[in-house]
Amino acid sequence: MRYVLPREIGIPCLSRFGWLMGLYAENYRQVMRLFRPVDLAPGCYLSRAGDGIDVRLDVLEQHRYTTELRLSYVMTDPVTGEPDPSAYLRVYRDARQAEATHCYVGRRWQDVIGLYPPPSEVLDHRLRMNTFLGKWLQYLAERGHGVATLRPADELECQPVCEH
Repeated sequence: MRYVLPREIGIPCLSRFGWLMGLYAENYRQVMRLFRPVDLAPGCYLSRAGDGIDVRLDVLEQHRYTTELRLSYVMTDPVTGEPDPSAYLRVYRDARQAEATHCYVGRRWQDVIGLYPPPSEVLDHRLRMNTFLGKWLQYLAERGHGVATLRPADELECQPVCEH
């Protein structure tokens, strides 16, 4: 006698790495729509949308295929003097990806995951940072920040910030 086993059809799942790459693509779309940083010269820019919290965009470097940025509010952490929150971004124009390479939201990555974390923990941390970035960019868009509100800052408005 033969037994027929039912055929199970699995739902395709996305790996955590695949999810991270999807976040990078979505972050690229949002950054480009909001600030169009590839068209900006290196320097400091402010976005004033009338919501009471100005956004600072530092274009750190423009390379052939990448743009390096720092996105922050014009507020500082009273303990460290660092802009808080802030995120360093690397925009890959050729791959249409934007990743938060590191964020400062009260603590350094070394304090969060240690100096020698296992690869899975690094991936989890990158997922959290880039999820935070995506939500922050969405929030900024909803508050009215964008290309129309962005202007070069003068020297008094754009004091140097601590670099990592």
